[in-house]
Amino acid sequence: MSRIEAVARAIPPLDAAAAERAQQHLNSLTKPLGSLGQLEEVAVQLAAMTGEVAPPVSPATVIVVAGDHGVTAEGVSAYPSEVTPQMVLNFLHGGAAINALSRCAGAGVRVVDAGMAVDLEHPDLTVRKVRRGTGNMCRELAMTREEAEQAICHGIDLANEEVDRGARVIALGEMGIGNTTPSAAILAAFSGRTVEQLIGRGTGLDDQGLRRKADAIRRALELHHPDPEDPIGVLSAVGGLEIAVMAGIVLGAAARRIPVLMDGLITGAAVLTAVRIAPAARNYIIASHRSAEPGHAVMLEMLGLKPLLQLGLRLGEGTGAALAMPLLQAIHRVMTEMATFGSAGVSGPVEA
Repeated sequence: MSRIEAVARAIPPLDAAAAERAQQHLNSLTKPLGSLGQLEEVAVQLAAMTGEVAPPVSPATVIVVAGDHGVTAEGVSAYPSEVTPQMVLNFLHGGAAINALSRCAGAGVRVVDAGMAVDLEHPDLTVRKVRRGTGNMCRELAMTREEAEQAICHGIDLANEEVDRGARVIALGEMGIGNTTPSAAILAAFSGRTVEQLIGRGTGLDDQGLRRKADAIRRALELHHPDPEDPIGVLSAVGGLEIAVMAGIVLGAAARRIPVLMDGLITGAAVLTAVRIAPAARNYIIASHRSAEPGHAVMLEMLGLKPLLQLGLRLGEGTGAALAMPLLQAIHRVMTEMATFGSAGVSGPVEA
């Protein structure tokens, strides 16, 4: 049995008893039944994930994984590939949107090089480089199967490291110029939908760039014919190194009963891949928001997830996940600080 298979099998089922206790506690609080809407649903989900009625959601960590993509040679991005390491340095210096939003949420940011085309040296950069960028999926495999498996295992290790350091929630973030293209290709392979239904403008493509992007994805799919029943094979054919690492983070966190906050399209591709490897991993995912990218709505539908926010975001980096963290903190406060009808001396609902 491979390590990936072992971790997949180690993912525990949801704790139905903890979920029931959480629901009973919510029903006893000084409010009409169900009046906090989706917050109550997530409170029950968190209990089922962790086995705790009111699990802490701090400390929380955003793991931002970076990688470069050979498919950028096909003109699929409005920005050049050198922006990937430039933005990674921006993350490390604390100047990006994910840094600002994570500070608002009181969350840490860990930056990981899974496959940038250049080597950076920085004391706060975690290097888990599998190779220097993926191959151009329109002409060759994005990576070998062994490289995809190595990247997934790096992600499992990262999840375990963060949990061992005390993380109670892990959020997925990414950076990689061109990475909406492999993400849409993965989604097309798993969903069977047409490319036109799934692609968006990413970093701001014009109409001509959008056509190039669609054409690149179609050519890659026609070249490799990725099998949706072989998720690691899909990653190998048309994926990204940061996507593979994030898939591993999902598997590793789920095996430790740690909730994972999904961000947008690229993190969604990682979650879809992880869930294809281990269907039980889906139980540990919280959808932070619905992205402006058309394919993201398809991902949410396929995963059966209801997003917490809908703000028209399309930045990536884990920004939507960071914005959702205060909602998880609010849920924890509701569960631990609200009075019950009995403790407050407030009359409950009238029996019918």
